Amino acid sequence: MKILFALITILILSSAGLMMANSTETMKEDKMNTQDGQFDIATFAGGCFWCTESDFEKLSGVVKAISGYTGGTRENPSYKEVASGSTKHLEAVQVYYDPSMVTYQELVDYFWKHINPTDPGGQFVDRGPQYRSAIFYHD
Repeated sequence: MKILFALITILILSSAGLMMANSTETMKEDKMNTQDGQFDIATFAGGCFWCTESDFEKLSGVVKAISGYTGGTRENPSYKEVASGSTKHLEAVQVYYDPSMVTYQELVDYFWKHINPTDPGGQFVDRGPQYRSAIFYHD
């Protein structure tokens, strides 16, 4: 019975890990959603990208948030490469939002409430250069 429980636990954890790895998309502007000018884009780095993504997805007016890496020296780095600190990437989230529902300033104000901008070593329990905070503009 213990062996069966252990095997099921390993299977569930492995599946969850694969789903998380596959959910991280490369940060490229999605022309399909922005072609008609309906949505604006903002990019924020604020520690663990999954945490930052989750925060923004709760905000009214945010259409979608996509986790990825930005600001580094290597194209399409792996998680392991970024975690090593050698690529100078930041974990970041590209936020697609409806400017008629939420303004860029409101997004920035929301961001400040979910990070610690005074900590150069990361965010909360996430430590390392890839967890620094930054705001990137698009236009």
